Amino acid sequence: MELDNTFWTAVAFFVFFGLIVYLKVPKMVAGNLDAKIDKIQSNLDEAKKLREEAQALLAKYERKRKSAQSEAEDIIAAAEEEAVRISEEAKISLKEMIARRTKSVEEKIAQAESQAIAEVRSRSAEIAVEAAKSLLVDQMAEQGDVLIDAAIKDVGARLN
Repeated sequence: MELDNTFWTAVAFFVFFGLIVYLKVPKMVAGNLDAKIDKIQSNLDEAKKLREEAQALLAKYERKRKSAQSEAEDIIAAAEEEAVRISEEAKISLKEMIARRTKSVEEKIAQAESQAIAEVRSRSAEIAVEAAKSLLVDQMAEQGDVLIDAAIKDVGARLN
C-alpha cells in the first residue's frame, strides 16, 4: 500500500481538527461569540433604556412647552384686558380733565366778564362824577354867591 497525497491530506485534516478540538478552539470561538452577543445585547438594552428616557424627557418638555404656551396666552389675554382697562380709564380721565378745564375757562371768562362790568360801572361812575362836578362848577360860577348865602342861612336856621 502506497501512501499517496490524498491519504496524507486526510491525515493532516484529521490531525488539524483533532488539535482544534483538543485545544478547545470551538469553545473559545463560541465563548467569544457569546461575549460579543452579550455585549451587543447589553448595548441594545442600554439603547432601549436611553430611548425610553429620551421619550419621557421629550414628553416632559412637550408638557412644559404646552404649559408655557398656555401661560403665554393667559399673559397676552391679561395684557389685552389691562390695555383695554387702561384705555377706558384714560378716556374717562381725559373727559374729566376736559370738563375741569372747560369749567375753569368758563369761570375765568365769567370772572373777566364781571371784572369788565365792574370796570365799566366804575368808569361810568367816574364819568358821572366828572360830569356832575363840571355841571356844579358851571352852576357855581353862575349862581355861586346866591347858593352860598342860601346854604349859610339854612345852616344857621338848623343850628338854632
